[in-house]
Amino acid sequence: MEGNVQQQKNTPLGRELQRTFSSYNKHSIQLKKNLKETNVFFREIRQNYSNACAATISSDSAFLEAGQLSCISFPSHEEEFLRNTVGAAPYILVLGQDCAARYQLLNCLLGERLLPLGADAREACSGVHGIVCKRRKLCFTHGRQTRLSLALPGQYELVHQLAANRGRWDTVPREDLEIHEECEDPAHRLAELEITLHHPLLQETKVMVVPCPSVQTIEEALEDCTRNVVTVILYAINQDSLSSEQVADLRKVKELLSFPICFLRIPDSTLTASPESGCRAEKEREKSILHKQLLSLGFLNTQTGHCSCGAPTQTSTPGAKPQSMLVESFERLHRLLVPFARQVLQNQQVEAANLLNGLHCRCLDLFINQAFDMQRDLQITPRRLEYTREKEGELFSSLMAIANRKQEEMKEMIVETLSSMKEQLLEDAANLEFTDIIVTTNGEPVTSKEITSCIHLIQELIVLRLNQAVANKLISSVDYLRESFVGTLERCLESLEKSNFDSSAHNVTSEHLKQLLNAAYHVEVTFHSGSSVTKLVWEQIKQIIHRITLVNPPAITPEWKRKVAQDAIESLSAAKLARSICSQFRTRLNSSHEAFAASLRQLEEGHTGRLERTEDLWLRVRKDHAPRLARLSLESRSLRDVLLHGKPKLGRELGRGQYGVVYLCDNWGGHYPCALKSVIPPDDKHWNDLALEFHYTRTLPKHERLVDLHGSVIDHTYGDGSSIAVLLIMERLHRDLYTGLKAGLSLRERLQIALDVVEGIRFLHSQGLVHRDIKLKNVLLDKQNRAKITDLGFCKPEAMMSGSIVGTPIHMAPELFTDKSVNSEMFFFFFWDVKVCSRPERVPTFDEECWQLMEACWNGDPSLRPLLGIVQPSLQSIMHRLCNCSSEQKSSSLEDSN
Repeated sequence: MEGNVQQQKNTPLGRELQRTFSSYNKHSIQLKKNLKETNVFFREIRQNYSNACAATISSDSAFLEAGQLSCISFPSHEEEFLRNTVGAAPYILVLGQDCAARYQLLNCLLGERLLPLGADAREACSGVHGIVCKRRKLCFTHGRQTRLSLALPGQYELVHQLAANRGRWDTVPREDLEIHEECEDPAHRLAELEITLHHPLLQETKVMVVPCPSVQTIEEALEDCTRNVVTVILYAINQDSLSSEQVADLRKVKELLSFPICFLRIPDSTLTASPESGCRAEKEREKSILHKQLLSLGFLNTQTGHCSCGAPTQTSTPGAKPQSMLVESFERLHRLLVPFARQVLQNQQVEAANLLNGLHCRCLDLFINQAFDMQRDLQITPRRLEYTREKEGELFSSLMAIANRKQEEMKEMIVETLSSMKEQLLEDAANLEFTDIIVTTNGEPVTSKEITSCIHLIQELIVLRLNQAVANKLISSVDYLRESFVGTLERCLESLEKSNFDSSAHNVTSEHLKQLLNAAYHVEVTFHSGSSVTKLVWEQIKQIIHRITLVNPPAITPEWKRKVAQDAIESLSAAKLARSICSQFRTRLNSSHEAFAASLRQLEEGHTGRLERTEDLWLRVRKDHAPRLARLSLESRSLRDVLLHGKPKLGRELGRGQYGVVYLCDNWGGHYPCALKSVIPPDDKHWNDLALEFHYTRTLPKHERLVDLHGSVIDHTYGDGSSIAVLLIMERLHRDLYTGLKAGLSLRERLQIALDVVEGIRFLHSQGLVHRDIKLKNVLLDKQNRAKITDLGFCKPEAMMSGSIVGTPIHMAPELFTDKSVNSEMFFFFFWDVKVCSRPERVPTFDEECWQLMEACWNGDPSLRPLLGIVQPSLQSIMHRLCNCSSEQKSSSLEDSN
C-alpha cells in the first residue's frame, strides 16, 4: 500500500554505492550494445558463407574455410558466460545469521530504520519461548510512491490486505513481514514482500533479503534471487561465531554461487554505536575467534579477508579476482563495502569485455591474414599465368630447334644404333619362336601365307628394338629441358589449378594439361605399327618379301630367319628414318603446343572471373569487414581499460596535430607520466582508421624504438557531452625531433637518431606493417636523445592499403604522387632541416660517404634507393668512423698539450 512518499535520505555509504552501481549500469549498456553488434556482424558473415557454399560460387565469406568459421563464434562456455553476465541486473543480496542481523544491515544500507529491530525480534529469530521465526523474503525496488505488496517471485501480485494499508508507517509492520501459522494458501506462503521506495540507491540496484530457513531453504532462496543477475553478497553477523546450521548454509551458498561474500560484523546496539567500541580488548578477542573460524572453514584466505580497523585488506591490483572478506569495524563499513562491491561488479564486466575483445582480435587477425592471402593471389596469379605462357613458349622453341638440327645427328645415331645392335638382332631373330604358325621339325616347306607371317614377325622385332633404342637416345638428348622447364611448369600449373574456384573447369583442365605434358614434354617417342616409320620400313621390306615368295617356299629354319633379318636391316635407309622421326616429332610438338595454348586460355578465363570476385572481396575485407570489427574491438578494449583504470585526467596541452590534441597526463594504469592523445573522429572513415591503428599498435610486441601504447578510453562526455573522443594513453617522452633539431643536435646524435628510427621502421616491416608517415614530429626523443617512433595513424599492413595518398606531403616519396610502388620508407630528413619543395643543402660536417647515402635515399627511381637492410650498416659504418676520428683527435690534442 502507499505510505510516505518523500524521497528517502541518502547516507555517504548509500551515495557511494549508488555511484558504484550507476557506473556498472552505464558500462552494462555499452557491453550489451557491443555484444549485440558483434553477434549481428558474425551472423552476417556466417550467412554469407552459407549462401556462398549453397551457390558454389565465391562470395563475401567464401574465402573462409570450414575450420576458420569456428573463429567467428564464441566457445560455448564463453557464450554462456556472456549471456548470463552482459546486461544482467545488479542485486545486493543480504544474508545473515538471523533476521535481526539482516534487518540492521539493510537499515544501514538505506540509511533509515525501515525494518523493525529490538529484543523481541531477536528472540523470535532465536526461537526463545518456543517462537519459530517465519519472516518472508523481502525485495526493495525503486518507485515514485512508497508502496508494499505481496507478489510471487517474477510473476504476479497477490491481492492481500496488508497492515501497512491501514495508515502511515515509518517501519514496515511486523505482521506484514511474518507468515502466520493459520495461513494455508501456498502462494501466500511463498510470496515475497516487495517494498517500493523513492531511494537513490534503488534507482541503480535492487536489494534482496533472504527469508528465514523455516520459510524457504537456502537453495530455493538463492535460485529465486540470483537468476540472471550479478550479485553483491553481504552476510550480517551479530554473534561471536557461526553455528553448524549456518556453516552448512554458507557452504551451499559457496557451492551454488561464484561470487565472493562480504562478512559484516553487526554490533549489539543499533546505528548509534560509538567508534571507540571497536577498540576494546574483548571485541578484539571476539574478532579473532570469528576470523579464525571463517579462515578454517575456507571462506577466507590468509592473504585477504580480515579488517578490524577499517583499512582495506584486499589487493588493489586492477583486475584482481575479488575475494571474500570479513569486516569487523561496522563504524567504517562504507570504506570497505564500496570497494568490495565495485570489485565484484567490475570483475564480471572486465571478464566479459576481455572475452569480447579476445574474439574481436582473433577474428580481426583472421581477416587481415586473409587480406594478405587475397592480395598475394591478385598479384601472383597473373604473373604465374604469364610465366607459364613464356616458359612453354621457350620450351616449344627449344624442342623445335632440337628437331630441326638433330636430323643429321639422328641419321648417324640410327646407323650407329643399327651397327651396334645388329648381331644381337640377328641372334634374336634366329631364336624367334612363332606362336601362331606351325613349323615342322624336319624342315618341310610351308605355305606362302605362313612365310609372309614369319617375315612380318621378324620385321616387327627389328622395328620394335630400333624404336626403343632411338627413342631412348632422343629422350636423353632433351632430358635437361625436362628438368629446367617441365618441372617448373608442372608446379606452376598445379598452383593455378588449385586456386581455380570452378571445380568442374578445374578437373577438365587439369586432366587435359597432364595429357598435354605427357604427350608433348616428356618426349616419349613411340612408333606404333601404324606410324609413318613403320610404313617406311614396310615399303623397304616389301621387296624382300616379294623376292622370297617368287621362288619355292623355303623351310623355316634359324638360318632362314637370320637371313631374313639381315636382308631387312641392310635394306633400311637411315636418312629416310631420320627425316620421318624428326617430321613426326615436329608434328606432335605443334599439335601439343596449340592444344596447350588453348587450355591455358581456358584456365586464364576461369581465373579472370575468380580474381574479379577476389578483388571485390578484398575490398570488402579492407573497407567493411576489418574496419567494422576493429571498431568493435576498440570499444571492447576501451571499456576494459576504463573499468580497470578509470578515465585519465587531462593535463596541460603538449601539442596539436592533424587529427588530435596531445595532453600531459600525470598517471594512468600504473604508468607515469603519460601523454594522452585526444582524437574526435569526424566520420566513420576516421573512426575505422583510428580503430585499425589501435589494433595494429596494440598487437605489436613492445620494442624500445616504438612509443609504447598503454591503453585507450572512449570518452562519451568529451566537451560537456557534445562529442565522443577517443583517448589514447601512451608513453611520455622529452621532445620531438623537430624541436630537437631546432635546439641543436650534433652529427653523432643525428646519426644515432637515424639508426634508432631505421631500427624502428625495420621492426615495423618485420611485423608486416608500413608506417607511411615518418616525419620529424613523429619521432620522439628521450632525455638522452634516443629516438622512438610514434603516431601509427597511417600504419597498416600492405594487404590493407587502399593505394590512396597518405602522410605529410613534405616527407612523401615522389612516387606516391605518380602511383608507383614504394621501395622503402623515407628517412633522410634526420640530418638537416628540410625546406618545402626542395632538396636539402649539404651540411659542412657531412663527409662524402654520408652525402652519397643521403642522395641515394631520395633517388627519384624507387628501385635505385637502398633498402633499409643496406642503410643500417652504412649508417653504422659512418658512426663507427666518426667515433674513431673523434678519439684520434682527442688523443692528438692530449699529445699536443703534453
